[in-house]
Formats: sequence, structure tokens, C-alpha cells
Amino acid sequence: MGREILIGKDRGTPARVGGDAPLLVIAGPCVVESEDLVLRTAESLAAVCRRLELGFVFKSSYLKDNRTSVRSHVGPGLDAGLRILQRVRDELGVPVLSDVHESAEVGAAAEVLDVLQIPAFLCRQTRLLRAAAATGRCVNVKKGQFLAPEDARHIVEKYASVPDGGGLLLTERGTSFGYHNLVVDLRSLEILREFGWPVVFDITHSLQRPAAAGAESGGERRFAPLMARAAAAAGVDAVFLEAHPDPARAESDRHTQLPLADVGPLLDSVRAFHALERRGRRT
Repeated sequence: MGREILIGKDRGTPARVGGDAPLLVIAGPCVVESEDLVLRTAESLAAVCRRLELGFVFKSSYLKDNRTSVRSHVGPGLDAGLRILQRVRDELGVPVLSDVHESAEVGAAAEVLDVLQIPAFLCRQTRLLRAAAATGRCVNVKKGQFLAPEDARHIVEKYASVPDGGGLLLTERGTSFGYHNLVVDLRSLEILREFGWPVVFDITHSLQRPAAAGAESGGERRFAPLMARAAAAAGVDAVFLEAHPDPARAESDRHTQLPLADVGPLLDSVRAFHALERRGRRT
């Protein structure tokens, strides 16, 4: 059994992950589109997780700095995005997560966020990771699509080089397979677990087909239940997913975000597989 992290413990909005904690769900729309949409989505997802007795962290990016096209929506930016995410935390009482892209963003982000996320393309950026760790907030590192799971040890070493961190999450989000495609090697989940930190499986980003839709990424949303159940059966500590009231009209990742109405049934199934894996691991 790996170690347990308590996210948001100093703010009255804690969520447990790892150890014998319930499955944690990190979920929300890909990017902050509007204050109303973010609050409605967060309220819906929080209600689902309460009903299923699952932990919950709300996620949405205040800035998407890795979009395929220069014409793509990138979000409201640091100040406006953090203000909206703070409303989620204050009004709903749930921890919040967003991406940080540069060391200069980290201080302001840590004032609001309970989890600082290092995007996959930036997972090797030493100064960024160490700056995030130095805030004392939990840090979620997306394993790059180009990175072997064994090589995540360097991420762990960089994080550990900073004292008094708030905990590390390691997220699998698929591996590049030729052009415009990703695959998931489930062995990666067990290899990442061996580093002793909670492991997260990113359901929806693993289904992307990068840049396959021309000026945006495509994807295969229909495989989300399959991949989510497989990851739960492999023993992950948390799942990450993006959800939207109307994915076809989403400003980002419209091919892979899940309709809000589908999240409850999917998580109900995932919870069952996770519980079965836990029982098997104890015998």
C-alpha cells in the first residue's frame, strides 16, 4: 500500500488520495470558458462524487499554452482564471487544480490552487517542477507522451530535492504511437506505483489523437469506459477526466471531453472495479 496524501488540508477542503483512501476523481472542463459554466460543472461533478463516496478535486485550466493552432481558445489567463477557480473552492468547498507553465506563475497559482499540475510536455522542466514543489502544495506531474515510465524516477528525484513538499501525484496519459495516435501500456501504472507516490490515470487525454482533426486534436471518446475500468482494475489511486455540459461546443478537446450526464454511470462502474482490485490486493 502506497503513501496517502491529504490535499487541501490547510484550507478546510481536504481530499485524500493514495494508501487506503477511496478512489479520487480529478475532473472538470478542459479550459475555463466562463464563470457560469465552470461553477455549474463543478457543482454537478461534486454532487456525483458525494453520492458515490469518492474523493473529488475540480480541475480546469486558466491557460492552455499548448494548443495546436494559434487561433485556438486558450482561456482567460492567470488572474481571471484563478479568480474563477477560487470561487469554486470557496463556494463548493472542494480542492482545485490547474496547470502551471512557467516558474513565474507558480507563486500566484499556489495562493489559490490546492494542486499545481505540470503539463506532460513540461514534465522534464527542472526549475518549474522544483518551484511548484517549493510552494508546499501537492504537485501532479503528467508523464510526457515521450517518456518511458521507468524514467519518471527523474521526476521523483527532482521533486524530492525540495524539502517539505505537499505530495506528488504521477499521471499516465498515454504514449505516442507513430503520428496522431496514443496508446496506453497498463504496465506503466504498476511501474509508476513502484516510486511510492499515488498514481493517476488520465482517461480522456489518453483517448486523444493529437492534431488529427486538422487545427485541433481529435479523439475517441467512446473508449473512455473501457480505459477507465482497465485502469481501476490495475489499481490506480485516482482517475482524471474532462467533462463538459455540451462537448460538441467545447472550446477545447471537444472530441474527448465527456458529457456531464455520462460521468456518474462511468464512475459508478469504475468504483466497482477499483473496489474489486483493492480486495484482491489484500488477499
